[in-house]
Amino acid sequence: MTGFAHGAPCWANAMIPDLAAGKRFYGELFGWTFSEGAPEFGYYTTAFLDGKKVAGLMPKQDGRMPTAWELYFATPDMGGTARKIRDAGGQIITDVMDVGDLGTMLVAADPSGAVFGVWRARAHRGFEVRGEPGSYVWMGLSTREPGLVDAFYRQVFGFEGVTESPMASPGFTPWRLSGQPEEIGCRIVMDESAPAEMPAHFTVFFLADDMDTAIRTTTRLGGKVQVEPSGTPGGPFAVVTDDQGASFGVMAPK
Repeated sequence: MTGFAHGAPCWANAMIPDLAAGKRFYGELFGWTFSEGAPEFGYYTTAFLDGKKVAGLMPKQDGRMPTAWELYFATPDMGGTARKIRDAGGQIITDVMDVGDLGTMLVAADPSGAVFGVWRARAHRGFEVRGEPGSYVWMGLSTREPGLVDAFYRQVFGFEGVTESPMASPGFTPWRLSGQPEEIGCRIVMDESAPAEMPAHFTVFFLADDMDTAIRTTTRLGGKVQVEPSGTPGGPFAVVTDDQGASFGVMAPK
């Protein structure tokens, strides 16, 4: 994969307390191998699937930082995207910064508080494989303010709601990039089943060969199931946490 359209999910990384434990967990669950973390980048470690980049693991430098997966959207114009985020009612959390010769990034929050990253690639293009077992496949934004976030992501990244999708339902709207047929993720309305203290958030989904095996492996490795496996027109999905508390999703083929 050589490039990503503006607004396309292009990278994901987990911030975790224990890097070695993260390698053990995700290495066994998804078959990932890992680079040696570079000291100049806080020992940030790239995960590979059959030699191709699929994700990153980053040891937390501060215990106050969340243990979580982060999703990044691609842009060819970091300054313009930062302005759109502010104009649309979002907040810049980490201002535009260079990451060596790899690219340029920022971290922001949408008007409902969901945190995401933006990436302008140079040497590091992003995912080198998607949609295969062990790699990124989907993203979901859970929020209590659907109208607000729909307008925000439409203005910033050109997201369109796909109301004709077989997956569309009350409270669940698939998204695609403007002018493109492929669905890239979805917006989900949190209902009363979500704890009141749970903030708006993105969930990063990875594809597994088999849902039952993925769930058994996750729990055997010390992870937990947050949302039990459920069938959808796109295939079964579940939401889990790793053994350090970072949440992510698992999907399986239809």
